[in-house]
Amino acid sequence: MNALTRTSIADGIAAVGEHFNSVFLRLEHWRDATQDFLESRGGEVTRAELDALVEGLVLREFASEHGCVIGAGFVAAPGFLRDAEWHLAWWLGDRNTFGVGAAAPGVRRLDAVEDSAEENFRDYTTLEWWRVPVTTGARHITGPYVDYLCTDDYTLTLTVPVRHGRAVVGVVGADLYVEDVERALLPRLAALGTPVTLVNASGRVLLSTDVHLATGALLRLDGLAGALRGGEDTGPADTGPAVRLGDGHEVVWCPGTGLALVARPAQR
Repeated sequence: MNALTRTSIADGIAAVGEHFNSVFLRLEHWRDATQDFLESRGGEVTRAELDALVEGLVLREFASEHGCVIGAGFVAAPGFLRDAEWHLAWWLGDRNTFGVGAAAPGVRRLDAVEDSAEENFRDYTTLEWWRVPVTTGARHITGPYVDYLCTDDYTLTLTVPVRHGRAVVGVVGADLYVEDVERALLPRLAALGTPVTLVNASGRVLLSTDVHLATGALLRLDGLAGALRGGEDTGPADTGPAVRLGDGHEVVWCPGTGLALVARPAQR
């Protein structure tokens, strides 16, 4: 990779970081507000008390003219709330068309099944957007995936763990449409001068300047799985070294996102 390409890739990494860090900063604000609230109540909180707090936080996000968040809220650890074993305090924005049919969508509460005896109940603690941040204690991006619970479209879910004392008591999160992320990032990535693809730690395509690579497809390159293995642990300010694959593709992590840019070698 020549100096011009390295500069271009650095610009791409910066673009990706700016986009996702802006959302994570809001999530971290919600986390801090939630933790302060829990501390003031000694960790003894009801569903209604939590809902009132979370609603006040996320509705301001949906009111933003240029906001990209289409769903957001807090998901409680099983047994944490005084009066609910399972609970999702989650709202859908007015650009989220999930479940509205032909009607115009408005800001609304997600109608989630929280009774574990119900046939349609789903244990959310088994899902990546819960499992990974609760296990690692760090921010996480899940996706791209089709979210049949909240969007019915290709989605990214960003989550941050919430603690009371040393215990993780839930996660705050936000959903983004992949098409909105594409709209924001593709023009900047297309200007880099070399074809690039943004993938998650499993090698799934989030977006690409190569029109032949579809969202959700597995990027099949010899050596890519090995290059991605473990790299998602890169710190928030460290891209780590670029990894060159046998065919000349280079893989560079985008700090603090768990995503990597894969740059195609220049044509000769």
